[in-house]
Amino acid sequence: MSSYLALRYVERRNTDFCCKYHYKRPQLREQKELVMVRTAQEIHNSIEKQLGWIIKKYHKTGIMLSGGMDSAVLASYLPGCEAYTFRFLDGIYQKDELQRAEMFAEYNGLKLHYVDIGWETVKMALSDVMKSKGGPVHSIEPQIYAAAREAAKNHVDVMVIGDGADYVFGGMDRLLSRDWLFDEFMDRYIYVKPGDVLEEADSMCYLFEQYRQGDGIDFEGFLSVVAAEESYGSYENAFEAAGMHYYDPYQFLKMGMPLDLWRIRNGESKYLIRELFRMRYPDIPVPEKNPMPRLVDFYFAGWRGPQRPEFRKDIDMAKYNGNQKWLLWCLEKFLEMADK
Repeated sequence: MSSYLALRYVERRNTDFCCKYHYKRPQLREQKELVMVRTAQEIHNSIEKQLGWIIKKYHKTGIMLSGGMDSAVLASYLPGCEAYTFRFLDGIYQKDELQRAEMFAEYNGLKLHYVDIGWETVKMALSDVMKSKGGPVHSIEPQIYAAAREAAKNHVDVMVIGDGADYVFGGMDRLLSRDWLFDEFMDRYIYVKPGDVLEEADSMCYLFEQYRQGDGIDFEGFLSVVAAEESYGSYENAFEAAGMHYYDPYQFLKMGMPLDLWRIRNGESKYLIRELFRMRYPDIPVPEKNPMPRLVDFYFAGWRGPQRPEFRKDIDMAKYNGNQKWLLWCLEKFLEMADK
């Protein structure tokens, strides 16, 4: 419970929440599977080869298309395929993002499908993704599951995604924004401090200690492992729960040189992907990074907090945002499911 609240997944291997469900812990690609890249042209060469193979291997290919540059780049290699983009509140929420997705779909001749997400969609998918993972899940997993199920109705058998670019090419710009002291990085990274909400809590300090460098921390190493495992595992579980194959070309790439932190800290996060975007869309400005939309602040605006005995009774819910409230709510829902 402490690991999930702090990191959004269970980091420790061979650890289950209960006997009823086995926890599906994510693992990164082996080094021998990775292609070293140093330039935008080398990234282009690898993606072109990878997606050419995917198109031949599977009957019908789809892509999860947002308004961001990562999925837009991949869409440029998949002309004519099926594209799926999330739509919230009839398209009012993050309207600019939706309009960019529509533009990229038209530019590449994609057949665009909207996946309408509401709270009922989330609740209907929740038990399936939690049973599949054997634990509480990230808030994006129910909606990815819904998109995969929608694509399956159209006979799509593999979905292309672009999640890995953030972790390979320096997209975590806020966490890469400066050199951190050990304690301040740990405080910044942890999503919900377990001791503030659980009656019995474990410290997650042991994990951060593995990356300690004197008073500082190897934050790049931490993000490339811990943050990547958590994110990759969320997509993997959601697609597997829906019975859908998925493929992320970025996950098979590795920077052949250290990240240029100066460029990232001066407004060029994922600078090689930006260069590739300009190659693929010379007449379109590079869109700025936006996280996958989730209406958690709206959903949990009036939520009073968890009531089970595992949680403290004095939790100050006013200090938590929607993403943090999701972690508390979803953990409680999983514990209820495990008790049945």
